[in-house]
Amino acid sequence: MARTFAYLRVSTAGQTTETQKQQIATAGIEVEDYRIMAETISGSVEAMKRPGFARLVDRLEPGDLLVVTKMDRLGRNAIDVISTIERLGEMSVRVKSLDLGDADLTSAAGRMVTHILNVVAQFERDLIRERTQAGVDRARAQGKRLGRPPVLDPERRAEIEAALKKGEVIAALARRFGTSRMTVQRIRDRRGKVNAPAEET
Repeated sequence: MARTFAYLRVSTAGQTTETQKQQIATAGIEVEDYRIMAETISGSVEAMKRPGFARLVDRLEPGDLLVVTKMDRLGRNAIDVISTIERLGEMSVRVKSLDLGDADLTSAAGRMVTHILNVVAQFERDLIRERTQAGVDRARAQGKRLGRPPVLDPERRAEIEAALKKGEVIAALARRFGTSRMTVQRIRDRRGKVNAPAEET
């Protein structure tokens, strides 16, 4: 007998999969709780490399139906989404995405829709990356500093270097200057490289 499973995914711990669960119920699709797989993981991680999704696929059998609320729950990368759907199709598992209506994505018509949508989505992501890179290039050309500002100003950095030279402990310096031990270690390591004798050639 065919069974229905649902895969719910959010990208960050501050989000919840409850809305996706309600959307599936509102669509009139009944999925028992123990057949719902919910996980918190970025869509940029390949589907089969996600622990929850991989466990779900292990439970699927021919004739089963896997439901997601949107295509991007399966993944943000067009190639990954298509290969995932093809793999499920080879297992004779049907895939349904609520935002695409009743189409079975593993059918010929469903695969065509999937390809078209993912090509468009990939094109949009490429445009965003190009615009972002153009903005970065423009800022660099104008001499703007990019990235996070330095944690410590040069004066405080010099104070830490002097304290390290006297043999003060890294953890104590991190507390005193309100920074991380990693930052103090980097200052120590950088100072060591600067003071290191030149290698013979």
